[in-house]
Amino acid sequence: MVLNHVQLSIDYLSYLDITTPYILNKEIYSNGYKNYYWSDDFSATYYIAQAKAGFIAVTEQYEGEELLIPEIQYSYALLDFKNLHIGKKVKRLIEQKKLKIEVSQNLDEVYEGINHIHKSSWLTSTYLATLKSTKDMDPNFSVVSVLIREEGQVVSGEIGYIIGATYTSLSGFTLREKIYNNYGTAQLVLLSKYLEENGFSFWNLGQPYMDYKLKLGAKIYAREMFLERWNRGTMV
Repeated sequence: MVLNHVQLSIDYLSYLDITTPYILNKEIYSNGYKNYYWSDDFSATYYIAQAKAGFIAVTEQYEGEELLIPEIQYSYALLDFKNLHIGKKVKRLIEQKKLKIEVSQNLDEVYEGINHIHKSSWLTSTYLATLKSTKDMDPNFSVVSVLIREEGQVVSGEIGYIIGATYTSLSGFTLREKIYNNYGTAQLVLLSKYLEENGFSFWNLGQPYMDYKLKLGAKIYAREMFLERWNRGTMV
């Protein structure tokens, strides 16, 4: 299927666009009216390039075809670890249950959890295959899963990627049974501590409009300020 930006109301984003500094700086980053773009390229090379350029991509269906929708956001929620806020209930849960996180490149269990809880998740099997295909492609880029397991069951987890000294969250889930209240926040707290202990510069939580991110301690950075920090952090 041949699509164009008129049909989709957003522009096509090519590999050349995201790997040419002049285009990025003069036509994309500086454009305060555009944030979403589209591509039908699900290759590992393309995905890594758009992620390194600061885009966060989801998927969308258009006339029966699955498309990648990279977004260069107007603003981002970033967590500096010194600002981490741990509520009393979460702190008590972590201590009483002796909760720990598992960080690995085994994505399947978290993917299954996400799609069990979020029935219309943008993290599709095609997207998962793209994430898996990036393995060992670039020494400065890796996709990881982060999870809490209790009695053998994954009860909370997320998938994200590491670029340089930065970590970016993509999508996650927590089981909805009452006994797992606060497990999602506990996973975030433990992940923050893990990132700090392993020398990361900051955590990119993506869209800033979700209240839990600000309660965790994240601050909102407009695109320009985000890109300044992003370029420093990802080049480490």
